[in-house]
Amino acid sequence: MPRSGTADGLYYEVHDKGPDDTRAVVVLSAGLGGSAAFWAPQMPALSAQFRVLLYDHRGTARSVRDLPEGHCVDCMADDIVAVLDELGLAKAHVVGHAAGGLAGLAMALNHPDRLDRLAVVNGWAGPDPHVARCFATRVSLLNDSGPEAYVHAQPLFLYPAGWISENHDRLALEEPHHVAGFPTREVMLARIQAVLDFDIGERLGEIPHPVLVSASADDMLVPVSCSRKLAERLPNATLDIVPWGGHGFTVTAPDAFNASLVAFLSGETH
Repeated sequence: MPRSGTADGLYYEVHDKGPDDTRAVVVLSAGLGGSAAFWAPQMPALSAQFRVLLYDHRGTARSVRDLPEGHCVDCMADDIVAVLDELGLAKAHVVGHAAGGLAGLAMALNHPDRLDRLAVVNGWAGPDPHVARCFATRVSLLNDSGPEAYVHAQPLFLYPAGWISENHDRLALEEPHHVAGFPTREVMLARIQAVLDFDIGERLGEIPHPVLVSASADDMLVPVSCSRKLAERLPNATLDIVPWGGHGFTVTAPDAFNASLVAFLSGETH
């Protein structure tokens, strides 16, 4: 069983072999939904080789359910450091999906000595018109129709059409749980605004860390061009693009992602 606790209101879990486990630590930071449960498809592969630290983003899931005024991506990076501090960990690898990847990039800039390797999954360095259009649609759904409509539409942004059809029953079963755990409207809007405001395009050259930029060519929410631009401007990046899987390809096609991720974190690539 994992050890769990809270750090400044943030729920976390440590999956390791006990106090004497000296393996490298990997922090997993989810996307906009914020829940550590997002990473279930990665846990067997990662926990076999690393200590794994999961946490729920501030304002979501089992963490404190409100946000301080002025919430931003830098704040998300500070939260990762707060969890590391609570556990007495000097440094860790960070793997972040979308919003979690942005938090990892901000951590690389603001807390460079606390980061070893970074994996950014379907992320970006600054504003993109398509991403903004998608989020405007999601905001309208939330404001005009409520959390139920937002959650019901979410798979359209996350997964390929065929996968949605084949997994209809699974998605239908999960939907009430997502609605029940949905953040308040104010929290979700603040989280969306935080990622839309993120813009470090002019500072990417300041990040020396090895970065795996991982993306899916058919991501409907974040164009793969965002990952290409990110990798081109980072001094020490490896770009890994899978042909299929959508924004949530860590869920729809986990095996290929897990293999490339473990190889990168182990130092076998780049």
